[in-house]
Amino acid sequence: MGRIIGIDLGTTNSLVSYWEDGASHLIPNRFGEFLTPSVVSIGKNGTVYVGAAAKQRMITQPENTVSVFKRAMGTDRTYNLRGKWYRAEELSALILKALKEDAEAYLKEPVEEAIISVPAYFNDIARKATRKAGQLAGLRVDRIINEPSAAALACQQANPQQDAKLLVFDLGGGTLDVSLVDCMDNVIEILAVSGNNHLGGSDFDRVLAEHFCVKNQMVLGALKPGQQEIILKAAEKAKIDLSYAEEATMRAAFDNQEWSLVVSRQTLIQISAPLFKKIAAPIKRVLNDAQIQPSELTRVVMVGGSSKMFVVQQYLKFLLKNVSFAVADPDHMIALGVGIFAGIKERNEDVRDLILTDICPFSLGTGVINRDDPSKGDYMSTLIPRNSSLPASHIGKYSTSVDNQKKVTIGVYQGEDLYVNNNLYLGEMTVSVPPAPEGKEHVMVRFTYDINGLLVVDLHVPSTGEKKQLVFVNGVTQEADDDLKKQIQELEKLVIAPKEDQNNQMILSRAEGLYAQLTGDAKKVLEGHIRTFTKILASGSKTKAMKASKALMTYMDLCEQLYLQKEEVNGDLDDFQSWFAGLNSAEDDEDMEDWGGIGFLS
Repeated sequence: MGRIIGIDLGTTNSLVSYWEDGASHLIPNRFGEFLTPSVVSIGKNGTVYVGAAAKQRMITQPENTVSVFKRAMGTDRTYNLRGKWYRAEELSALILKALKEDAEAYLKEPVEEAIISVPAYFNDIARKATRKAGQLAGLRVDRIINEPSAAALACQQANPQQDAKLLVFDLGGGTLDVSLVDCMDNVIEILAVSGNNHLGGSDFDRVLAEHFCVKNQMVLGALKPGQQEIILKAAEKAKIDLSYAEEATMRAAFDNQEWSLVVSRQTLIQISAPLFKKIAAPIKRVLNDAQIQPSELTRVVMVGGSSKMFVVQQYLKFLLKNVSFAVADPDHMIALGVGIFAGIKERNEDVRDLILTDICPFSLGTGVINRDDPSKGDYMSTLIPRNSSLPASHIGKYSTSVDNQKKVTIGVYQGEDLYVNNNLYLGEMTVSVPPAPEGKEHVMVRFTYDINGLLVVDLHVPSTGEKKQLVFVNGVTQEADDDLKKQIQELEKLVIAPKEDQNNQMILSRAEGLYAQLTGDAKKVLEGHIRTFTKILASGSKTKAMKASKALMTYMDLCEQLYLQKEEVNGDLDDFQSWFAGLNSAEDDEDMEDWGGIGFLS
């Protein structure tokens, strides 16, 4: 087996690592830096510029330079550079190719395989696009690892905990991941994940840039691309400066004019209120899903370059109160963790006994007929709930819905919405059934999902013995080759009991919102209440609707009391601004624990 490298393919910066001599090491790029900006630019003669050289062209050649394209992974969005259209995976492949070349030059040997990290909240289509980017760059990518899982590996390696519950807060340039991790001896178990694939440091840059323009009687979107980039660059510098000082000065000059503006930490908090609200949401969701209170956390681990922002750190302290915070190495932690996993995959003696368990970030299920309100589409019947430990295998029984039905189509969906139309469609499979009265024939459906993104859907018609199988690899159907068949055979050994999760419009909206937050049996019972209430509303009986609404609201009140956050995680921005105004930042810095001897915010 050749050398395996680990790659942190970031929205803002990317890094490459490897395992050797009992430790994960970062590989410098051709400029001697560990961070390679995730920027691509095309020159007049077709020359491709990647990294720092491309980033310098953001101002001079903005129309032929692109960044933050990771957010579009797995979508149909394209970028036009020099008259040619590129998808996000193709641009990412150029970054990966440069990292591969840097690794080969440093290691002095060919590199054919890589493990690539992705946001935990990437869906299967985005994961497939990431794998394709690796293949386009000439790399075999057998394994993709969630970024917070990699960070947890690195944290545990740097400071081994006998028994610890860590909240890994990973805020990068364009994405946010929040994970709850249980560490014990050599086992690192991911308990719950949540996040936002469209929230990161670049959003704070834009908020500052728009504030700068308003104060200087300009409109950011009306400026030329190069002028916008000048202001965004000034905003990024001010954001960084505010991690070290109470105030920073933004300056921009173009068209023989100069503009400036003094901004403070308090100003940044005020103009970034929507972003802070988005930060609070996944933190609350992770704690709710895992039924963990903030006081039960051992520490919060800050990961990702944007977690260096002083105001972000203080907001988390405000949300979680008396939890201790660990200072890891935010820019490098994910890459170091992927390097550790490369060592595990190489079966290196130093880490071969280290066990990392992961979870399913999104629920997987199929559609069942919605007779209550067909206009909303079929209901989602969840077979593998989000945050299920992987590998997972769950079985469901589905009956015919009309008399003399001859075929049953099983659709495959990923997501948390009550209705399949609002979830991600992955594919479908159809089997024949003998004509019979409604509900007399049924199909057994088994979903099996593993840590490598392999989803196997098995259908079995008991009355005829017919069996069919559909294989998805990172969200895309694929014929089972020999390697896949071996994986499937291993997964088929799993036998896990089924655990199926399965308004007046204001009540229904509240119920549907709560449905997306719950897991397990509570989610299944709520689904039953919603179905009953919807059916009674359709019948037109006001008295029955009143009784059903009371039952539904009583159950929702109970769920919120028992299953949602008991200890207050207060995300009110007015309270935060008042709290922050009274903060002694010099004293507060002392609360930050420096992990592994590597600190930030000097």
